[in-house]
Amino acid sequence: MSRPRAARRGARVALLLALALAGAVTSGLAATAPPTPRPSPAEVLPGRALQFPRDYGSHPEFRTEWWYVTGWITTVAGETLGFQVTFFRTRPDQVDVANPSAFTPGQIMIAHAAISDRSRGRLWKAQRVARAGFGLAGASETDTATRLDGWVLERIDGAYQARIAAEDFGFELTLRPTQPPMLNGMDGYSQKGPEPKSASYYYSEPRLRVVGSVVRRGKREPVTGEAWLDHEWSSAYLDAQATGWDWIGLNLEDGGALMAFRIRGRDGATHWAGGTLRRGDGTQQSFRPEEIVFEPGRRWRSPRTGVEYPIEFVVRAGALRITLEPLMDDQESDTRASTGAIYWEGAVGAKTEARGMIGNGYLELTGYGAPLELP
Repeated sequence: MSRPRAARRGARVALLLALALAGAVTSGLAATAPPTPRPSPAEVLPGRALQFPRDYGSHPEFRTEWWYVTGWITTVAGETLGFQVTFFRTRPDQVDVANPSAFTPGQIMIAHAAISDRSRGRLWKAQRVARAGFGLAGASETDTATRLDGWVLERIDGAYQARIAAEDFGFELTLRPTQPPMLNGMDGYSQKGPEPKSASYYYSEPRLRVVGSVVRRGKREPVTGEAWLDHEWSSAYLDAQATGWDWIGLNLEDGGALMAFRIRGRDGATHWAGGTLRRGDGTQQSFRPEEIVFEPGRRWRSPRTGVEYPIEFVVRAGALRITLEPLMDDQESDTRASTGAIYWEGAVGAKTEARGMIGNGYLELTGYGAPLELP
């Protein structure tokens, strides 16, 4: 099982405290000097129109933000792989804003990367974390440009470049949009609970055309495929009754795309839900909570953590009924060294009874070992 909630919280607090102490010592400020309070994080409110390219960039006044890329790629030898890379930015609440030291952790950057490799029965994965600054870690406020100790996700001339080099795997991919951003919820305001303040600003970029290469144990291979990008920022993503979420982002064969999620409550039932369907003709539909249903199917138990996940689902989004099947069972990520969480995040195929396979994408399952706390 995952570590108790208090222990996971303690690991994150210890990390942030160590970073904060490093900043205080380096600055030479007296330990007894009263800290200057940090302004409260900004709130997510309905009615704010997303503006591009500005909103491709970072929003440091909000507590939590992530750029999340997932996709299916194929090697020249015909191997099918899933991949994901996520950059998180988090704003610690307890920071002395008057501290002039460059070591003061005003923003923390975290990154995860993985390749789902069915032919080898392996999930290649890595994680990194660092305070923003020194030219080594950070996120631009004007456009997508995130970096962390050599890992990069940036938007250049309208296309995304993802460059990841871990110990025994990596990838260099160009992801080119084929559609405009898909605004989720109410024009980008995506509610995550009964209270309006439990919300994020949220857009997706489905159907990204992918070219590039992957490296596994020193061998580089060209790949092509299709991907999905999510960008969300919030200061109060989950309310007190929420324990985690189930989420899908699917590229559909008819040219459309489906995003759907449910927030689970402490009883395991759906606490809130939502979704967006972009049809092949470009028309779009947003779903009310009661129109999204996740029906768990086959379960898998991790031999490492003991956490059990439902890795097959029937998802209903309005009149659409889709069955999800994983590319491989073991797609669990243990990121207790960075975000404090253990979760299942993996490549899945999507099919219907009438048409068979209709697309593919990613399924994310959080909060199954212990209630999720965002970094």
